Amino acid sequence: MSEHIDPVEEMPGASSMSVGAHAGGGANQVRVRAYNERLLLSLVRRTAGLSKADIARISGLSAQTASVIIRALEKDGLLMRGEPVRGRVGKPSVPMALNPDGVYSLGLKIGRRSAELVLMDFVGNVRDSNIETYKYPTPENIRRFVREATNHLTAPLTPSQRSRIAGLGIALPFELWNWVDEMGAPEQDMAAWKNIDLAEEIGEIVPFPVFIQNDATAACGAELVFGQGANYDDFAYFFIGSFIGGGVVLNQAVYAGRTGNAGAFGSMPVVDDQGKPSQLIDQASLFALEKMLEESGFEPIRLWRDPQSWDEITPHLDCWIAQAARSLALAITSVCSVIDFETVIVDGGFPTFVRDRIVAEIVKEFGGLDLQGIAMPRVQPGAVGRGARAIGAASLPLFSRYLLDQNVLFKQVDS
Repeated sequence: MSEHIDPVEEMPGASSMSVGAHAGGGANQVRVRAYNERLLLSLVRRTAGLSKADIARISGLSAQTASVIIRALEKDGLLMRGEPVRGRVGKPSVPMALNPDGVYSLGLKIGRRSAELVLMDFVGNVRDSNIETYKYPTPENIRRFVREATNHLTAPLTPSQRSRIAGLGIALPFELWNWVDEMGAPEQDMAAWKNIDLAEEIGEIVPFPVFIQNDATAACGAELVFGQGANYDDFAYFFIGSFIGGGVVLNQAVYAGRTGNAGAFGSMPVVDDQGKPSQLIDQASLFALEKMLEESGFEPIRLWRDPQSWDEITPHLDCWIAQAARSLALAITSVCSVIDFETVIVDGGFPTFVRDRIVAEIVKEFGGLDLQGIAMPRVQPGAVGRGARAIGAASLPLFSRYLLDQNVLFKQVDS
């Protein structure tokens, strides 16, 4: 994961929180404190209603050490106290919680048809967002969008709140310059993405650290943290955007793979409605729906500007959903023949009624497949929705700088 880091002294409470314990490095007093702070914040994030005693017991820290750290985190504005819980013997239990206003982050999704920038708080609430649509992205229009959208989203914040912005995460497709023909973009315009250092380019625009992740992997991380992911140890995740991608979660960790591109399900072989070899990306991506609409004289850019306009394309939508579900059923069967997933989660950049119809049709398609020897998983709709990529991007600075989950969410294989 590429990252552009500003001095940690600019972060609230960052004197210890932003100092990481490097692999193989010693654990001096500052590093130990940083680890313990991250540990306690992670425990509070994962489990609601923990008291100081609960935190000390689960973390393995002494009650005195846990109490000292909790007081420091409260002073920094990262933790807050809930209402006392009475009814037990002894003193009332006071639950601790992350302070939503303790930290903010920005998340940028760069898609093939639209860009979105969100402002997110410490508990994952999207406070505001800006969206821009286009026929295809260029570095120039993304830089302009980031500058304008960042100014718009941060203008209502007080100076103190702006000082608590942990960074800007970016989620974008790997090799954005590919698929020129499918996008209808001039080759020279898309080639501009090939040699650009996007973290450095955006880092010159914003006064925050910049982090980068594959868009589908970021969406998968958002589902794991803020969606249904906490309910399952293992799952495969499909996100349907202009193209289709996904993610793999094993033992509650997003497995990014050797090159960070694990879950590149778009390349999976399937068959089209004529039984001819094809790839999932050609059958279950929104660019396939766009082609159907263009052939009928409907302007497809409306799909990205106005989600409600999807109601106007029912005949074409029915055809595309049937095609996508048929191919996704084949792809899911293939995935589950390799890894025995208990669940497959499907989400995408479309209205929730479209997502729910696709999931229902996938389950129906299983009935016509030979599933001998394969334990089919539950197929569930995603809970995060069309903003998953931007939300996943916004979570990158939070987990990198304040929580222990960086290795949990984006697990890497040692080279």
